[in-house]
Amino acid sequence: MQRPSSDLLDDGVLVLDGGLSNALEDRGVDLSSELWTARLLADAPMEIAAVHRAYFEAGARVATTASYQASVPNLVAAGMTAAAAMQSIVSSVRIAKEVRDEVSGDRRLLVAASVGPYGAVLADGSEYRGDYGLTGAQLRDFHLPRLELLAEAGPDLFAVETIPDLVEAEVLVPLLDEMGLPAWFSYATQGGSTRAGQPLEEAYAVLAGSTAVFAAGVNCSAPSDVLAALATAVAVTGLAGVAYPNKGEDWDTEAHQWRGDAQSSISLAEGWVDAGARLVGGCCRVGPDDIAALSRLLSTLP
Repeated sequence: MQRPSSDLLDDGVLVLDGGLSNALEDRGVDLSSELWTARLLADAPMEIAAVHRAYFEAGARVATTASYQASVPNLVAAGMTAAAAMQSIVSSVRIAKEVRDEVSGDRRLLVAASVGPYGAVLADGSEYRGDYGLTGAQLRDFHLPRLELLAEAGPDLFAVETIPDLVEAEVLVPLLDEMGLPAWFSYATQGGSTRAGQPLEEAYAVLAGSTAVFAAGVNCSAPSDVLAALATAVAVTGLAGVAYPNKGEDWDTEAHQWRGDAQSSISLAEGWVDAGARLVGGCCRVGPDDIAALSRLLSTLP
């Protein structure tokens, strides 16, 4: 199994992929289901594979699996058997690995198993608020089975992403250390705080000392918020930075669509690298063309 390590990061900046949902919608896929992209794991896996392929062809070196919003409870609630739900989660890694193996050639490409926050399965925008009112034990009971399923499927690493709340991080980090797979860990931020309103210094301190987390940073946040959060992450944890923002729009939970003015982050990426980012890509609304432009820019940096 490939695992990210200092020698891999020393090759330069790892280009991550972009948003899965927007790339699927651009292909004409209907994502109106509360399962969002997770529905396609059973119904249209080749659509997911096509998006992974498009990002690799655009220059991404990491494919992030379609497991962000997938958990056994929410898949079962949508009508699956427990066995089928578990198989769907495992298949998210298999699909990405098959595409990786198909297109890798002489490039070293990785598959990151996406681990979204508890709020993602609620399909109501809770991942942009945090503070779910759950105990640590309840959060552990939610996250542990999914982490175990994903780890058994053999990804190269975990992508723990869009975490809005340090309380959830305090549950996830020990579980990641138990799993033994390397992981990057990124918060969803707004200004100088987590989405739940906690100071970023306190949030990133939760990651310090983890044996699994090798990179810390920010995702699914406005490009203008990335630099300050990234600098804090690197300073507090001493780890490599990870940065993959959305396009600066806000999610309308009632209309289920993005609103506001889109921003390009390409011109900002060099500053993120200077601040310690070693994994850079995009999140919601960032597509293959954006990743291709980002890849070209990053390839010119020392």
